[in-house]
Amino acid sequence: MTSSPAEQAAHTARAHSFNAAAAQYAANRPSYPAALFDTIEELTARPLASSRVVDIGAGTGIATARLQARGAEVIAVEPGDGMAAEFRRALPGVPVVRGNGNALPFTDHCADLLTYAQSWHWTDPDRAVPEALRVLRPGGALALWWNTDALDVPWIGDAARRIDRHFGREHSAWQRTVGARVADPSGRLDLRRRDIRWSRRVPVDTHLANIGSHSVFLTQDAHRTAAFLAEERRQLLRAFPDGIVEETYDVVLLLATTPPTPTT
Repeated sequence: MTSSPAEQAAHTARAHSFNAAAAQYAANRPSYPAALFDTIEELTARPLASSRVVDIGAGTGIATARLQARGAEVIAVEPGDGMAAEFRRALPGVPVVRGNGNALPFTDHCADLLTYAQSWHWTDPDRAVPEALRVLRPGGALALWWNTDALDVPWIGDAARRIDRHFGREHSAWQRTVGARVADPSGRLDLRRRDIRWSRRVPVDTHLANIGSHSVFLTQDAHRTAAFLAEERRQLLRAFPDGIVEETYDVVLLLATTPPTPTT
């Protein structure tokens, strides 16, 4: 998704940055609401229970755990050492293999569902789309989703603007561009979109650690990040004097099903 050598280097650095912060990621990132998995079942017309699911870019296993709890037979794919190690600590009974969405280590037509939770944007769609179609069985499905900040909530919009000022650019803009055209520029997938709002209440320290676990912060100067988060704490405690922050998210789900018979 990048072009110049500098952009490619920055993209790679951000993709690798999570490995050094895997424990922070696992402890503080939000999970996903039950309604997301209900919607996946509705759109695929198939229960997750007993489905063969490959969770790609599984990270520390946040989505994998939810899929397993719904009864899916899950295999995880994760390219990073640190993230995979954290995954194995959290979910020792779930197999995790090394790989990425651009070159899946699976045979043809072996999976009922491929999932990418917060991870499709690290792939090259020109390679990842054909790989997904290769690995999915006829009538299988590809599900991509992201927790995006509910920017219409006043305090969340204010916080996003502070982050934009910190980076000197509109960092939050990508959330408004998430969609089928960006996910699959080739148009090979018939992606359907659903938006699911949900929220969680967490201590301010958890919220700040969640922010700090994003790649844009992990790849910048640690002192500059610490200074921003200290100021953000002061701002948040004005809005939430009891120290409990209500984070509100819109899960953007993009889902496509494959034809019921293999294409030639």
